[in-house]
Amino acid sequence: MKEVKQPDRKRIFYFYAIAIALLFIANMLLPSLIAPKTQSVTYDQFVTMAEAGQVAEAEIQSSENKLVFTSEVQQADGKTQKQVYETALVDDPNLVERLLDANVKFTQITPSTPSPILTAFLPLVIIIGFGVWMTRSMQKKMGAGAMSFGKSNAKVYVASETGIHFSDVQGEDEAKELLTEIVDFLHNPQRYADIGAHIPKGALLVGPPGTGKTLLAKAVAGEANVPFFSISGSEFVEMFVGMGAAKVRDLFKQANEKAPCIVFIDEIDTIGKKRDGAGGISGGNDEREQTLNQLLTEMDGFDGSKGVVILAATNRPESLDPALLRPGRFDRRVPVELPDLIGREAILRVHAKKVKCEPGLDFNAIARMAAGASGAELANMVNEAALRAVRAGRDKISQSDLEESVEVVIAGYQKKNKILSNKEKLIVSYHEIGHALVAALQTHSAPVTKITIIPRTSGALGYTMQVDQEEHNLMSREELENKIATLTGGRVAEELALHSVTTGASNDIEQATRLARALISRFGMSEAFGMVAFEQVHNAYLGGDASMACADQTAAEIDRMVVELVRRQYEKARQLLSDNMDKLHALSKYLYDHETITGEEFMKLMEQPKLEMGISEEKE
Repeated sequence: MKEVKQPDRKRIFYFYAIAIALLFIANMLLPSLIAPKTQSVTYDQFVTMAEAGQVAEAEIQSSENKLVFTSEVQQADGKTQKQVYETALVDDPNLVERLLDANVKFTQITPSTPSPILTAFLPLVIIIGFGVWMTRSMQKKMGAGAMSFGKSNAKVYVASETGIHFSDVQGEDEAKELLTEIVDFLHNPQRYADIGAHIPKGALLVGPPGTGKTLLAKAVAGEANVPFFSISGSEFVEMFVGMGAAKVRDLFKQANEKAPCIVFIDEIDTIGKKRDGAGGISGGNDEREQTLNQLLTEMDGFDGSKGVVILAATNRPESLDPALLRPGRFDRRVPVELPDLIGREAILRVHAKKVKCEPGLDFNAIARMAAGASGAELANMVNEAALRAVRAGRDKISQSDLEESVEVVIAGYQKKNKILSNKEKLIVSYHEIGHALVAALQTHSAPVTKITIIPRTSGALGYTMQVDQEEHNLMSREELENKIATLTGGRVAEELALHSVTTGASNDIEQATRLARALISRFGMSEAFGMVAFEQVHNAYLGGDASMACADQTAAEIDRMVVELVRRQYEKARQLLSDNMDKLHALSKYLYDHETITGEEFMKLMEQPKLEMGISEEKE
């Protein structure tokens, strides 16, 4: 096939465009020229003309809520001319009778017939449109660069549109401190040029989902008062080979034109994964590697002194290509971790400013309850509290709303329509009191703050909440073993009080086994192996998938030690509960009757010298 030159393709395109425009104009104008002229009148004028016998034909068009009628006018030369009128329909129950009395014919005044232009040229228009589509598709495949081919889909925010500053980001003081230098460079680049320093070309924001990586990037742009390009890594991935690389080139071209500016690439691991060295056997892999190679080239080629800073975010840093992380590209790695206690409290206060709250709310208590929550989850807690207040008919958020919202995010909504039988309610009561008693009777254990047997949408029939009074970052071996014992307390209570076991402890068993295995194979706390780790954690920010790297004999020994460790803690919990059976029965009865116990109520009941004996196993 002979190659079509670029000028010939342009002439073909212009010809098609002009032909379609002419046909469209003709199709739009001709029906209006052929159609009879219609004059609008009021309804009383129509009634007067009908009574005077001046209405010859009429058509009631209910769908358009109008009445169309004709009147025959006698001309001076003896000819009769028809004039078409239309009027809006009104609520006139005598309309049909009025028309019959005036001998008006009911007919169709303006029959709806297809336009001759449309019927004659519709196939031609379809053929021309198909030809234009085929021409443009061929141009894209041939790399002609027509229209929007190779254009990046980056959203550009000017300074006034970002609207986010460092004051809007709380709980990430270290990350803000590291990014402040970039802001200062964009404000005063000459200070760094005078001493010969080079600002980092790129900064990689690394952290779990929901910690505010995108928010931090927008805050940098807002503080620097410069344009902000935002694009996701997945937007570079296209079906055609070379499209992603073309988008990378266009993105950096736009950034250089608007320098100083910030380019933010979210989820960069989509295109920045480690290259496997297979040479791109599959088309998708080859396209991804071409896009990554182009990104590496562009980051090497642009002049950082112009004020173009590349920010990227990922929660899978271990999957990124080493070439992307070397000095000269992403020079700076900014950890964006889960907020600590002070950070959680500050985040809650920031989001609480956006809603109406009752005075004197204790955000510190909520922050302690929400240990391990990300910034996005904390924002969701405040929103859930606001929704709960509205459902209750109040116009301000209370402390109970915030406390319930923490439980909603952690355990789900209350299933009020799920009714437990008396026997199941009894089993759950003993189970949860077993957890709480074992936790309270041990040292170095977090205090119990709430016990409930109200089912939740997460599948839990009840739960026991423990909240540390202070921020807890390290755990000793004793604390880990106490936690395993607390997890076994529910099953032990069922066995001692009801002489049977149920499936209700399935989640406790999973957590106890996982914790015991980590203590031996990851934390190096076993006497047999010492400071040796056999368990490797992958994707630490996305759930922490673990794999074992040891011999089969060692794995078997680890399994034996895990079973032995859990059994020892099970026996410890059995001994604690056996020595306090009166408290187990009395507290279970109280929980059975009230369904929910606060931490203060639980401790007051624990301190009573003699408790009333509880419900019996036979109660139904």
